Amino acid sequence: MENYFNLNLSRQEVDAISNLGLAHMGDCVFEILCRAYLCARGGKNVGNLHRDTIAMVKASSQAAFIDRLLPHLNQEELAYYRRGKNAHVHAVPKSCTPQEYAKATGLEALFGALYLSGNQERINELFNILVEDGDTQQK
Repeated sequence: MENYFNLNLSRQEVDAISNLGLAHMGDCVFEILCRAYLCARGGKNVGNLHRDTIAMVKASSQAAFIDRLLPHLNQEELAYYRRGKNAHVHAVPKSCTPQEYAKATGLEALFGALYLSGNQERINELFNILVEDGDTQQK
């Protein structure tokens, strides 16, 4: 039986998934990380949790996150980011620019590829860079 919580696809299998397919998976992975992070910090009611999650996962925030992450990515990770960033999307939300949406799609593709390849440790490393930087900037 396949364990879908802990996949370990080969690079060839991950590479066979479309750019937007990787972003589709990464959207979910990034949101669950944000939700877990906010719950672990405690002290919020469900309305505040929802509001703060939306603030973290919206395209403009994801675009800012990837700008902070780029110096920490290796060549393989940069390739997945670029695949997502260069994907041809059919619509861009009014709440962000096309450039922000492209960067956000790249971030999601990166997290999707890492998840599907079973690289949870690296996902956690990258996510911790984001939240540590964010905590430092908020102080």
